[in-house]
Amino acid sequence: MNNQNKIHLYDRILSPIITEKSTNLSSLNKISFKVPFNSNKKSLKKSVEKIFKVNVVKINIINKKSRLKFTRGRKVKKKGYKKAIITLKKGQNIDLTTGV
Repeated sequence: MNNQNKIHLYDRILSPIITEKSTNLSSLNKISFKVPFNSNKKSLKKSVEKIFKVNVVKINIINKKSRLKFTRGRKVKKKGYKKAIITLKKGQNIDLTTGV
């Protein structure tokens, strides 16, 4: 039963977002993750606190819509995703380079 619960915790976070903007946010104790479309703030808070053993202060969720992009003269549909920016308690951080 406990092992099955951990699988559900890890299903709520798809991957970390590592860009220049998200790296700059890490100085403000903020981390960004790609999350499934059906996730909400309460479930994300519980899973992040259990997985990484940190205190979550605030969660902002952003829906990135899918869009058309031109690549080599062709239209390519870029898939949308849901992004969560998680603010941690001051002095705490998550080291994304070690992996989960």
